[in-house]
Amino acid sequence: MKLYPLLTMLFFLLSCGSQTQPKNKQMPEKVLYEELTPTEFRERLAEAPVAYLPLGTIEWHGEHLPLGSDGLQSREFFIRLAQEAGGIVYPMLFMGPDRREIVNEEELYGMDLNYGEEADKKYYPTQKLDGSSYWIAEADFKIMMEAIMKQVSRSGFKILVAHGHGPSTGFLIDHTEEWEEKYGLKILHCWGHRDKEGMGIMVDHAAMNETSLVMALRPELVKMEYLPADTSEWPVGVGGKDPRLWASPDKGKEILAIQQERMVNLIAETLAGIK
Repeated sequence: MKLYPLLTMLFFLLSCGSQTQPKNKQMPEKVLYEELTPTEFRERLAEAPVAYLPLGTIEWHGEHLPLGSDGLQSREFFIRLAQEAGGIVYPMLFMGPDRREIVNEEELYGMDLNYGEEADKKYYPTQKLDGSSYWIAEADFKIMMEAIMKQVSRSGFKILVAHGHGPSTGFLIDHTEEWEEKYGLKILHCWGHRDKEGMGIMVDHAAMNETSLVMALRPELVKMEYLPADTSEWPVGVGGKDPRLWASPDKGKEILAIQQERMVNLIAETLAGIK
């Protein structure tokens, strides 16, 4: 038997079969600033002059979450907002302000510092937690943020949505009125709705809320098996409801749906007010 005719027929059938498959899968909408061409930038800016700034850090978020959890959560959430509400997502920051003390001649900050009582279940000794590499003085952070505000305004944006690391977001809120007047921007953040229920965007530290959000947004980065299996042993540097008992991808998706709807409406209202 000659194989050539059979191989030819097989190739023909495979080719026909491949033509029945969808030729063009719809590509995700490009919203990351660094990926846009000037033409794409102009088009998106004209449609919605909204900039999103993820206020990230490289900071301990328990043994189970990535060190960049702050920026990863805010960036991924902002991508969703930009794809629905319009606008462009800036690259995430990794520097931010926080508590800082010198303890035994060692510089400690943020979650390194624990002011709780030893009798508290969530207590852990003050220590330098592995991987944290983000601290910047508030004066320097203000210089950096004002440089960013200037560039956001210069580029033609009218609204800036900034959110992420708690102290960075708090600093933004404290200076919002000043910066809005100075740079002609409307500045928004994502706190304020159902935060006390743990249903906001980044309203604990590596606990139920943040763990659920990372599970929903970047599940491949979550390593729950790195936490103590015994729930009577509290995970170091985790603040909030126990993620081992309360966190889940479904909870994260629920939070995202609630907050995305709210923020899309808020952005639309704000745009309508400035056009």
